Amino acid sequence: MTLTNWAGNVVFTPERYERATKVEQVQDLVAAARGVRVLGSGHSFSPVAATDGLLLSLEDLPLSVDVDTAAATARVTASARFAHVMPALHAAGLALHNTGSLPHISVAGASATGTHGSGTGNQCLAAGVVGIELIGPDGELRTLAAGDAGFDGSVVAMGLAGVVTALTLKARPTFEVRQFVYDDLPLAALIADFEEIMGSAYSVSAFTRWQGPVMDLLWRKQLADDPEPPAGYFGARRSDGPRHPIVGMPTENATQQLGVPGPWHERLPHFRFEFTPSRGDELQTEYLLPIEQAGAALAAVDAVHEQFAPALQIAEIRTIAGDDLWLSPCYGRTTVALHFTWVDDLTKVTPALAALEGALEGFDARPHWGKVFGIPRDVVRSRYPRLGDFEKLVRQVDPEGKFANAFTRSYLDLP
Repeated sequence: MTLTNWAGNVVFTPERYERATKVEQVQDLVAAARGVRVLGSGHSFSPVAATDGLLLSLEDLPLSVDVDTAAATARVTASARFAHVMPALHAAGLALHNTGSLPHISVAGASATGTHGSGTGNQCLAAGVVGIELIGPDGELRTLAAGDAGFDGSVVAMGLAGVVTALTLKARPTFEVRQFVYDDLPLAALIADFEEIMGSAYSVSAFTRWQGPVMDLLWRKQLADDPEPPAGYFGARRSDGPRHPIVGMPTENATQQLGVPGPWHERLPHFRFEFTPSRGDELQTEYLLPIEQAGAALAAVDAVHEQFAPALQIAEIRTIAGDDLWLSPCYGRTTVALHFTWVDDLTKVTPALAALEGALEGFDARPHWGKVFGIPRDVVRSRYPRLGDFEKLVRQVDPEGKFANAFTRSYLDLP
């Protein structure tokens, strides 16, 4: 059987493909397989889930979102997407601390790759995990909780610590958000006042096609009871209608803007679950750097924009709080994320990546594990201070390397 990811740039040709319907079946399949990788919602652009062994989908496991209001947590099964979890939490008076741009992605997959939302005070999605249930190479099910030995290495683990069957997420009281979009923020203003602008609301994103000296859009998602923002902001002007990050795409696909208040789960994502956010004909890249390097990194990228802009659909700039998860791209530092959505044409994207990564050579950029990148192995390894601890953990839980694949072995020393 031949399968592809959502974008179609990764082709899976596993020896065997199974859609498990119960945890006991997963245990049997894992125990009997010579190699196993789990396919989530397929929104990764790297071959992180590829295998020539057993490719396992958990989408058909019974869906459960078990909210504990007293503990302010929710146990969610590996079949859950954020669109399943968020309304259930809100109905119980609770919320996640952050969301990604897409409610379509799986909770387990997003956690495994260090996927994030935005907000200088908001950690990545995986930082909300306080419990994890996973199956080892022998088929045995084990549970880890925050504070247990190895927990911080088992959440953002690219599937190398075992097959995740359920996660427990911490929650906070529910809240409302208003979303205001601004047009044409000068790039010079963003560089000069980066931390003030990006820290000015609960969640802030800047979008640009890098066609001129401006950020095309600045999305400010503020708490509903915060003061009304000004009509003009650092040289940008408030939008007179709804916007989509990509020019020409339907604005109804995007979440409600124009300052209309609404629950967190209908404002923090950029896109509505009931619509397909784009056509899928794209590739994506993301680099995450210390926030202190943001202004200089943006200037360096802008200096080569003519070399990569022809391959660019849209770039997004976000900030994320640091965390303690060993393989998280935000580990140990408040982070700026430079995200690039490319055209679906490697002949254009390959030289664009070379120019972009050349501009970022002097910075401490970590690539997103689920995106396309070309940073050399030794450079990637040098950016993760707990990499050795992670490799030791993986060798302990999977000494034969059943959960590794060519992609993970290309950056990690694994069996």
